[in-house]
Amino acid sequence: MKKFIKWTLISTGGLILVLVVFGAVLAALNWSTVQILSGTEGITGAQAGIPAPVEDVNPAIAGEYDWLAWRGTNNDGKSGVTGINKDWSGGLKKLWEVDYLCQNAASASWSAPAIRGNRLIVPGRDETDDLLFALDPDSGALLWVGGYEAPAGTSHGPGPRATPYIDEERVYTFGRSGDLVCWNLEDGSILWHKNVTDEGGEEPQWGHSSSPFVWEDKVVVQAGGQARTIAYNKISGDVIWKSGQGLAGYAGFAIVEDSDQAQLVVFHGKGVAGLDVENGAILWDLPWESPYDINASTPIVIDNKAFITSRNDQGGQLMQMSRDAATILWTGTALASLHSDPFIINDAIYGYSGESSQNKGAFICIDLKTGDERWTTNEIGWGTCSSVDGFLITMDIRGNLSLVQPDPDTFVQVTRFDNALGQIRGPVWTVPVIANGKLYLRFKQHLVCYDLMN
Repeated sequence: MKKFIKWTLISTGGLILVLVVFGAVLAALNWSTVQILSGTEGITGAQAGIPAPVEDVNPAIAGEYDWLAWRGTNNDGKSGVTGINKDWSGGLKKLWEVDYLCQNAASASWSAPAIRGNRLIVPGRDETDDLLFALDPDSGALLWVGGYEAPAGTSHGPGPRATPYIDEERVYTFGRSGDLVCWNLEDGSILWHKNVTDEGGEEPQWGHSSSPFVWEDKVVVQAGGQARTIAYNKISGDVIWKSGQGLAGYAGFAIVEDSDQAQLVVFHGKGVAGLDVENGAILWDLPWESPYDINASTPIVIDNKAFITSRNDQGGQLMQMSRDAATILWTGTALASLHSDPFIINDAIYGYSGESSQNKGAFICIDLKTGDERWTTNEIGWGTCSSVDGFLITMDIRGNLSLVQPDPDTFVQVTRFDNALGQIRGPVWTVPVIANGKLYLRFKQHLVCYDLMN
């Protein structure tokens, strides 16, 4: 009996050792995925110090095809640029790059840039402060840099996630810890600074990520807690209204304009709501529960319809909105996006489906009227996309670009450009930005600009 017990203990110990070794090898082989899932990925690769701003800066002016906010100037993810280069077999012409947006190994920031004419605005981070950089969009020269102290959590980095909103001569930023700041576009001076916690706001698990949205005299943010959505006066910073309670979502805002009153669509932590943008009154509120409360993809609006989607088997839902109600037209699981915004083009919805921790998702086309899958492909991994000149520019989490022709019947990859961000480690989650004929790609501390026309 003693021999049997001894043998059993030795065998069990050996099995445990084998499992530990196997687990260690598996973790080593998939270390980047482990880091992503645990939220511990840091800064790797070239990292430069912040240079001195240039002198004799030209006054800020508007461009022809600017990209002013999270989903562009028209809040639809589409650039007005036409006549782009459609042959990337030899790559794209790189105009410039910088490597100083994050200033230490644990300062990851994910915000996309916003561009107005001769000003490119992009957030960053150092050890203690949220930073904001203004660059020349043509040359990459630093025009000014500003910042403010902002204690922040470390999950997936302490830096900002939200994209700035440029409104004429003002810039609005929203940090992961709830700092809403209004900056002077010309010189980077801070005009006012608020924090949503002062109004009862509460930071969600992975930090505030929903980009600020400007409408008429208001700048609106998802705040959570006792003030799920807050509208501030964009000039003074005074609170105009607070609406709802509960978890903030990570998604951007959408707007529905009708003959009576504009309606703000808010994809919050527990569902989707329509608000009267003038006074914050909740017109309707539908539940949408997702794993870990990750409602992160921007609602996509066409006419009076809105499509929302979230991860895994949650899938997506198309709604038809009226002044005081939203009717569910269909719910389906064909397209389930964690945090990549889809596109509605004619009678189809195109977008990435799946997780963002591995480059093994799918790019899918579904029928707008029914939600049924039209086609799917795994040829371009998992990533984000923007629209230009009738095409979709997709970028997977390894930094590989594709130009896709929207076609409801089949997947059409027109051209591709691999390793557009060079040799990188970790996921590229920041969406490609197109402005005035140029393509801007961001990966943490790194920002690169390509000529999209030649």
